[in-house]
Amino acid sequence: MVMSTHHEDDKAAQADREQLAAVRVAVDEVDEQIVALIGRRERLIRIAGTLKADSAEVRAPGRVERVIEHVRATAGQKDIDADIVEQTYKAMIEAFIRLELEIYKAGS
Repeated sequence: MVMSTHHEDDKAAQADREQLAAVRVAVDEVDEQIVALIGRRERLIRIAGTLKADSAEVRAPGRVERVIEHVRATAGQKDIDADIVEQTYKAMIEAFIRLELEIYKAGS
C-alpha cells in the first residue's frame, strides 16, 4: 500500500488550483466572445424592431419556437446540452423581445 505524502497532496492541490485558474481565464475569453455576439444580435434586433408591423409580430411565438428548435438541433449536432442551450436562448429571447417592443413602440 502506497501512502501519499503531505507534500504530494500539496503538489496535487496546487496543480488543481493552477488548472482552475487557467479554466477561468478561458471562460472569461469565451464570455467576451459571447458578449460580442449578443451585441451583434442586438444590432440586428434593433433593425428588425423598426420593420415589424405590430406588437404581435414582435412577439412572434411561431418564430420563437422555430429559433428554439433550431438551436436545440444545432446543440445536438455539436454534442452540447440542448436543455442548457434552450434555457439560455429563452432568457435571451425574452430580453430581446422586451427591447424590440420598446423600439417598436418608440417608432409607432
